[in-house]
Amino acid sequence: MASLKNLALVLSIVQLTCAIEFLTLDHLRSRTSPDVQATAATDLIRRIVGDRSSDFDINVDPTSGPADRDTFTLVQSGQKLSITGTSGVAVAMGFYYYIKYYCGGQFTWAGQQIALPAELPKVSAVTITSNDRFRYYQNVCTVSYSFAWWDWDQWERHIDWMALQGINLPLAFTGQEAIFQRVYLSMGFTVQDMEAHFGGPAFLAWSRMGNIRGFGGPLPEYWMDRQLALQHKILDRMRSLGIIPVLPGFAGHVPAAITRVFPKANVTRLGSWANFNANYSETYLLDFNDPLFTTIGSKFIKAMEAEFGIDHIYNADSFNEMTPASSDPAYLASAARGVYNAMVAGDSQAIWLMQGWLFVFGTFWKDPQIKALLTAVPKGKMIILDLYSEQTPIFPRTHSYYGQPFIWCMMHNSGGHNDMYGELDKINQGPSAGRSFPNSTMVGTGLTPEGINQNEVMYEFMNEQGWRPGPVNTTEWIDQYQAQRYGGGNTNTSAAWGYLRQSVYSSGPSGVTIIHRPSIGSHETMGYDPEMLYKAWDNMVAATFTTPALHAQTLFRYDLVDVSRNSLQVLAIKYYSDVIAAYNKSDTASLRSAGAKMIDLLSDLDTLLATDVHFLLGTWTSDAARHFSTPQEKALYDYNSRNQVTLWGPSGQIMDYACKMWSGLINRYYKPRWQLFINTLINCTETKTTFDSGVYGQEVFDTVEIPFSYDQTDFPNEPEGDAIAAAIQFHSKYRPETKSTFFSQFTNVHSSDTVGKFHHDYAKRFGLAL
Repeated sequence: MASLKNLALVLSIVQLTCAIEFLTLDHLRSRTSPDVQATAATDLIRRIVGDRSSDFDINVDPTSGPADRDTFTLVQSGQKLSITGTSGVAVAMGFYYYIKYYCGGQFTWAGQQIALPAELPKVSAVTITSNDRFRYYQNVCTVSYSFAWWDWDQWERHIDWMALQGINLPLAFTGQEAIFQRVYLSMGFTVQDMEAHFGGPAFLAWSRMGNIRGFGGPLPEYWMDRQLALQHKILDRMRSLGIIPVLPGFAGHVPAAITRVFPKANVTRLGSWANFNANYSETYLLDFNDPLFTTIGSKFIKAMEAEFGIDHIYNADSFNEMTPASSDPAYLASAARGVYNAMVAGDSQAIWLMQGWLFVFGTFWKDPQIKALLTAVPKGKMIILDLYSEQTPIFPRTHSYYGQPFIWCMMHNSGGHNDMYGELDKINQGPSAGRSFPNSTMVGTGLTPEGINQNEVMYEFMNEQGWRPGPVNTTEWIDQYQAQRYGGGNTNTSAAWGYLRQSVYSSGPSGVTIIHRPSIGSHETMGYDPEMLYKAWDNMVAATFTTPALHAQTLFRYDLVDVSRNSLQVLAIKYYSDVIAAYNKSDTASLRSAGAKMIDLLSDLDTLLATDVHFLLGTWTSDAARHFSTPQEKALYDYNSRNQVTLWGPSGQIMDYACKMWSGLINRYYKPRWQLFINTLINCTETKTTFDSGVYGQEVFDTVEIPFSYDQTDFPNEPEGDAIAAAIQFHSKYRPETKSTFFSQFTNVHSSDTVGKFHHDYAKRFGLAL
């Protein structure tokens, strides 16, 4: 505790920042009164600690810290704790700092571990100021991979989480289709035109970016009406806490019917995206210099202002994973001016926020092209999300985005995978390096995962970079993390997280053999020694015996299942190798034995995951089912929810990209695929024929994959069985198997190997050049 108090004193004296300041961003601030923000922060605390909220005196005073930073102060006031912040977010951040570092608690996506003592721990005066102006949140894909089916109860808790983490600049994309439809209908388009344009509920992110159109639809009116009402609640709550929501802007993607409604419009068609054919891809892009571009863009912003109010910052991505029509810098400069001018026509104070993902992959975006796009917008009127800073930062190559402000972001996750991985050391060093970069234009830190509900430690650590003055000892930090997570934990949980830090949390994403369509010749890489993961598993299981009180801890049970799951996932690599080795030797008996082990592991894995609500396919599909008003809509939503996490497209265009380790999905989808694969190999050895991947692919598509997308059978949305008992049982059964010398091949690998494979696989899947 003493070291934490010393840290707080240091933070109260100085916040290290070397970045250039932008007066052009000064109007991006909350217009909600301090009293309303204080009430909202008090209500948030009450939702978390109930009647104990009366132990906290809350005050919002925008003058209590620098005008362009968030500051909170903790002061002991008798038996109460006084929290003063420059905003409601700052108060929430101060409250969570106290919960973590004085009360040993935690509030995360998977649950909370907060047990306030009868008398609150005493605090010497603590003042902490954020390093930067902004703490940003969301990838444009997060809304579809994680939030697609959320109602207000889920959003309310998630906005609480945002505020506690200090996030003050999140995307707020819900309900935009209703606004776009309102604008387009007023201009002569029809409802049928909109049905062909909007994607289905699970695929809206990509229709918004112009990657696809119509797939998963048509989008029901009932859906749009509910989402519009939901957006009102989301924006009201965000603004009440002093959060600045980022609303959508017009990026130029228009309905195909524009050629009928406006036959003189200058329209081009973008290329195919991710192997989708022209029925669902090759979307229409309005020329940036066409007067209609400004008309639509300004109408859209004014319609949003009339419906919701505005906050002067808008996201628009015209070329996300799409190649522009020309590499001429003049064309790209005109594109940027077109998007920005349309925003300003609707809101004279508009700031354009753009994802920098387009610069990460491919050979198109060379320095002249990037510079032309960025410098066409007045300096300080555009913010770039350096989307993948922890692996492929673009700000060094572009000299801090040629003077435009940027936000250092941790992307971390693709497709919502729940594999355990992450590179804590890069997060520990990166943001500070971004601020100290020569002539840095960094204005914030951000989280940009494609999906959430995984690897919570990475996000807890990254969010602290918003206020920590520099790198920390990650060994000490992660030990504090597990203690906060488990109400103190014990020596076993401490050891377990030490091993996790040295293994999965020093690595990029590894291959997950069992949740991809089986094939011959698959080669998985790992960025760590698996034995370190297995030792973590040993200690998590041991902790259940040494401290029985942990059995009642939601976050401990979640982590125990997660570590057990990941351990079995890695063991499956060996089982796969045994299957292929037996096939290559035409050894039918060994192939049957190895295949039976793989199928047995998949069954056990499904049983394990069924014990925790966070690992249920039924949670996802039942959330989707809540939204229907007709049987046809129910079928549509069910298809959307199933297809996204499996085929991702009508015929597997991005197959398994959003795959999940979920109970129900394993038994009903992955296991049948593996059973068919193994049976096919056995037949090959018996008939002395060669495995034909094309024949197998068609058969598994026809008999497993397509039927699953359309099978409307319900899945359990409540856990079954006991997580503690299942983890102990499967640890006893499978730990001896992990002693195989097979795993010695991974002891000298490096994280860069897995990151490189991820980049290669991603580019191949989406048709991007490396």
